[in-house]
Amino acid sequence: MKQAFLVFLGGGFGSVLRFLISKPLNLLSSNFFLGTFLVNIIGCLLIGLILGLSSRGNILSYNSTLFLATGFCGGFTTFSAFAFEKHFLLKNSELIHFSIYMISSIVVGVLAVVLGLWLSKLGE
Repeated sequence: MKQAFLVFLGGGFGSVLRFLISKPLNLLSSNFFLGTFLVNIIGCLLIGLILGLSSRGNILSYNSTLFLATGFCGGFTTFSAFAFEKHFLLKNSELIHFSIYMISSIVVGVLAVVLGLWLSKLGE
């Protein structure tokens, strides 16, 4: 239960920070979501640092890693987990799985958004 609370707490902090960064920056342009882009890139950098430090042994505890990587980065941006998973596949020379997962995640994700928008209009 303690670990679930750490993820919950980290996720809350990450979500609030994502809002504070992306909201004002996204207003700067109508055709490029600068805030979302920066949050995703910062999240990728952070999850790389956190998981890299975690894998080195005694630098970060398991609970700290849960709070920071799963909680904070997960709340800040799920794109960081997505990018780390792709790195894992590339590192293990899983080029076919990497390609299938990358392309299907993007295509199916966009189609799911379109479907969700369409479903939300059914009751109108």
